Amino acid sequence: MPLPWVLVGLLLAAAAPPADSAVAAPECLRLAASGGSTDLYCIPLVPAPGFGASGSVELSWPGGPFTIRVASDGTQQWQLRFSLTDLPVSLLHGRRAGFVAWAASPTMSLVVRLGVVHAGTMDLGPVALDRFLILISAESDTTVREWHGRFVLRGESASNRLRPADNYQFFLGVAGDRTPAPAPMAMHDPHGMHRGSIGWTGVPMFPGLDMLPAEMALRPAQQPFFPPDSVAMPSRPHQVVRLRTGDTLELMAGPVRRTIAGRQYTMLGFNGQSPGPLIQVERGAEIFVRLVNRLSMPTTVHWHGIRLDNRFDGVPDPVHPAVQPGDSFLYTIHFPDAGIFWYHPHVREDIQQDLGLYGNLFVTPDPGATTRGPARQEFLVLDDLLVGDEGLVPYGRELPTHAAMGRFGNVMLINGESDWRATVRGGEVLRFYLTNVASSRTFNLSFGAGSRIKVVGSDQGSFARETWTESVVIAPAERYVVDVKFGSGGTVALVNRVHGIDHLYGRFFGITDTLGMISVRGSAPPSPGFNRLRGSAEAATLDSLVSANAGLPPAHTLELRVAFSGLPFVAEQLMRLDSIYFNPVEWEGTMPGMNWATTGTDTRWILRDAATGLENMDIQWRFRRGTMSRIRLIGARTTLHGMQHPIHLHGQRFLVLAVNGKPNQNPVWKDTVLVPAGSSVDILAEMSNPGSWMLHCHIAEHLESQMMMHFLVEE
Repeated sequence: MPLPWVLVGLLLAAAAPPADSAVAAPECLRLAASGGSTDLYCIPLVPAPGFGASGSVELSWPGGPFTIRVASDGTQQWQLRFSLTDLPVSLLHGRRAGFVAWAASPTMSLVVRLGVVHAGTMDLGPVALDRFLILISAESDTTVREWHGRFVLRGESASNRLRPADNYQFFLGVAGDRTPAPAPMAMHDPHGMHRGSIGWTGVPMFPGLDMLPAEMALRPAQQPFFPPDSVAMPSRPHQVVRLRTGDTLELMAGPVRRTIAGRQYTMLGFNGQSPGPLIQVERGAEIFVRLVNRLSMPTTVHWHGIRLDNRFDGVPDPVHPAVQPGDSFLYTIHFPDAGIFWYHPHVREDIQQDLGLYGNLFVTPDPGATTRGPARQEFLVLDDLLVGDEGLVPYGRELPTHAAMGRFGNVMLINGESDWRATVRGGEVLRFYLTNVASSRTFNLSFGAGSRIKVVGSDQGSFARETWTESVVIAPAERYVVDVKFGSGGTVALVNRVHGIDHLYGRFFGITDTLGMISVRGSAPPSPGFNRLRGSAEAATLDSLVSANAGLPPAHTLELRVAFSGLPFVAEQLMRLDSIYFNPVEWEGTMPGMNWATTGTDTRWILRDAATGLENMDIQWRFRRGTMSRIRLIGARTTLHGMQHPIHLHGQRFLVLAVNGKPNQNPVWKDTVLVPAGSSVDILAEMSNPGSWMLHCHIAEHLESQMMMHFLVEE
């Protein structure tokens, strides 16, 4: 039988986000000072009875090119900073005696030796576990591989709070089912999202997971939108367009008919292509692009990452309004930086970009510049598409659906194809330019056995130092440049492996998506240069900028928050229960019904200036041209739903200084950075490009739910 109302209320209240100040272990000083969540990333250690020992463990990510680190199988990777006091040395007898730290799965079926610890602060790891216990034992011999001595301190990760839903699962399901389904609601009725909103066809559930009956009954309070197929042209093969200074390219945005995984869809494209043409130019060039709008709605083109003239940034405003259906606009674009960039609309990105309006820009160095790296290059645009039994899951006509977590697709795409394939030779090295254009999904990419990955660059240039990695974490709008050496033969899969959360049963589970297949045939000449990790020509400059600003307070701090109003009962209560723990990255949409039904009507994502309390478009930041500004981005813990945010800065570039207070040892120029849930990321922005610019989250549904602001760079 369902739980009594009072008990249900107590359970839900207990699941509300805890205030960090109430649970913070004082020893996690670096984390606390950075604004990162001590509730999520600091483990207080509890002494065994009879001991006065104390301590804490700060969780951070191992150093590397990403702001979060997971193994190639999707397991979370941690670096552990121990701070210990008052260890009971009376338990130690003999020269080899000491204290040893262990990480264990909750059932103790897996125990990992971390290393010897002592009073004070020390770093151990990395360790790859999603949920775990920390144990410290007193051992007569610290070289032991298995624990034998007494445990003196213990703690557990915040993820251990995940528990099955038990009785309240049944209660919430029944509560949603007892009310008769109303007739379809008119658009002005906010309660139409509960059931029966006009024209919705349902949303697919993630395979193997369950939804509550009340969750399955939810519908968005919007009219559905489909692109009109009466004017759609057949899709065309993807093209590479090489342009020189003074050249003009026409980009026509319009409906296209595409076949994906054997099914036909009406989608959108540039010049009948999705992705649009790969535009290749040299650094320093200036070109013209005429956008012709054949859509049923206004549109623009934003030249993502390009430090161009503010008038042509593609953000609609009263001075530069969006291009109306049937009209055109001529963009003038100059390219001060070499690298991999991309273009997409900045009007209803949740529809236009998701349906295929995107493409890459490849800016090559000056003709006389020395280039290094493999001769063969591949440009991979990563995306996903949400389809159901009846075709594309519709979009919200007036405001976005999937406003809580973003629109996760269930069909993976590379370069617009669900069956991307390539052929390489054994031992060959390829350079991959990776761009993530998905609405919400963060990928964790890896290649099959026998392949080796070297990260060489990101959004706007080369890393100070090349580095090896077993997988590539790439958030929406980010780009990474990797060199991959393939093994001797066979077939290699390009896969996305992550760990999702079954929110109903409180468990992590593995997810593997195959994005493409690579056939390895024959053999290539040896490539000894691949085995060397080189530094970039800018390494000294990048390191100098980071070291000069490391540890200094930020000039500005933005808190990343959310506010909900008028949510259905079941959606709000599920969020409260879910807020007991936030995964650093929501890798998969495992609450699809609830997420689908949240719209821009009831969801407001927030950028809050910590100094003034101003939010979103009310924020007034001003910078002098040529200055460097330290900005702290904090993914707030104390909110009803916390998740990662890829934050994009228009018109400028920046370096990552630190994540949760941990200094970055390998800088690179970027324009988009992933801020994990509950984390802080410090950036150093080079304000070199005058004009009024935008800063926003690049999850399309968050942007369309107001998570944006402007800042001014003055001459």
